[in-house]
Order: sequence, then structure tokens, then C-alpha cells
Amino acid sequence: MLTIYGVYRSRASRNYWMALELGLPFQSVPVIQARRVADPLAADAPLNTQSPAFLAVNPMGLIPSVKDGDLVLNESLAINLYLARKHGGPLAGANLAEEGEITSWTFWGATEVEPHAVRIVLTYDAGTENTEEGKTVVAMARRSLRKAFGVLEKQLEKSGQVVGDRFTVADLNLAEIFRYAQSQTELFDEHPRVKTWLAACQSRPAFKTMFEARLAEPA
Repeated sequence: MLTIYGVYRSRASRNYWMALELGLPFQSVPVIQARRVADPLAADAPLNTQSPAFLAVNPMGLIPSVKDGDLVLNESLAINLYLARKHGGPLAGANLAEEGEITSWTFWGATEVEPHAVRIVLTYDAGTENTEEGKTVVAMARRSLRKAFGVLEKQLEKSGQVVGDRFTVADLNLAEIFRYAQSQTELFDEHPRVKTWLAACQSRPAFKTMFEARLAEPA
């Protein structure tokens, strides 16, 4: 059985969503971020990213990680690509060309979109979005994201999906990345195909199940 290490309020959400899409049975090991624990190494501390038991799984001390039989994998997006290829079906590439496209779009999201979107999330999480510094950070991130939104908008003209004519792991991976920018409603209003696409991704039953579990966790 697949074991997923990480809470739903982390990038592990991507892997929980993927497992639900594929109908995979899995065991959830709720490893919390060490920054959310007063003393991560205390004897009574919850399992966290600095706990020796988790560092034995991922020495980098980052979530998520998964264990599939004897195989241990880290990096949420790579884990989803692995699960898609292993289990096949419509979420996976139908041929080598589609696999290449899926990988390319996933890397694009990780390098060209996520760093800017995460800056926005961190600013809002810190409650500094209305300070002068916070406004500057968000404005710069939004300016950087506008080009990426335009690229995806053009891609979605083809079929409304990222690769091929169906929902694939590329859509799932990118939807979780673009979710970080959802506070920037003007970007989505300027790019209606991206807005419609993300809403469709988030209307899927597997996403709703994952997100309900996420909301049930302590903030």
C-alpha cells in the first residue's frame, strides 16, 4: 500500500489528490511542519519534519514523501508523475510525446509559476499584504505571474486542458500550483480560460475530498 507522509495543509495535498483520482488505497502519516511546533525535538512533540523517525524517510526534512513498497520518493510533483506512469489510465500520458509534454508543463509550473505564487501566499499568511512592503512583494509577484497566466491561457485555447483533450496529471500539478495565486482575482479575470480551467479542476470529486480533509486540519 502507498504511504503518504505529510499533512493535507502542505504540498502533500497534491499527492493525496492524485491518490484519490487514481482510486489508490493509501496510508496517511500526518507529519507536520517543524515550524508549527514549539519544540520539534521534545519527547511529546507530534511527528514533524525534524523528528528522527521522519528524517529516516527524508533526510532533507521536507514533506511530502511517499513509500511505495521498498521505493521512497520525495518532491510532490515528481511523486505524481511517478504515480501516473505506474498506474496509467487517462491521467497518464497516452504516448511518449504526451509524457514529454506532461513533464515539461510540470517543470514549467515549478520554476516559472510556483516561486512567485508562494511569495503571495507567504505574504498573506504573515498578514502583511496591506503594508507597504507587502503590497510591493505582491505587486512584483503578480507582475511576474501575468506572463505565465498568458502562456497557460493560450495553451487552454486548444481543448481546455493542458495536455491532450482530457484531465491529466499535468492539470492536477498545475492546478495545485495556480491555487496559490487565487487571492489575485484580477489575474484570473484577465485570463478567463485559466479561471474556468481551475474551477473545473477544483470541482472534481477527488479534489473536493482532499480539500475537505485539508480544511479539517488545524490551520
